[in-house]
Amino acid sequence: MSQATGPTPTETMFSADAASRGLGIELVEHGEGTAVLRMTVTPAMVNGHRIAHGGYLFLLADTAFACACNSHGPVTVAAGADIVFVAPAREGDVLVARAEERARFGRSGVYDVSVRRGDEVIAEFRGRSRSVRDTAEGRTPGTTTKESR
Repeated sequence: MSQATGPTPTETMFSADAASRGLGIELVEHGEGTAVLRMTVTPAMVNGHRIAHGGYLFLLADTAFACACNSHGPVTVAAGADIVFVAPAREGDVLVARAEERARFGRSGVYDVSVRRGDEVIAEFRGRSRSVRDTAEGRTPGTTTKESR
């Protein structure tokens, strides 16, 4: 963070992400449309097969995706995402998720995230983003809530 310019949009968003920070996820580096995050698999993240629960791998990849797609400034959320689990991760493994923008068009974007343990690919994630126009009253324009029907 530069003292003269203040925090970047990615730094601002990540600093407010209690879920990711609470799991020990670290923002290692970031730039326009990119982000690198790191997480160590803890005993609480291991499932009944003694491997990292896929939900934690998805969360790491999703957080890297969020950091990359929010780097441009407007508030951006996931419109959808898919993950392919390639190899198991285990307790104590240090995982690194690298997110890269593939395309941005209008208010949408496509991002790929590779989760690795060293040189080994653990998971491949593809996220689709959508920038939010207006968050007044806590809703996206054009959405309907149960209370507004």
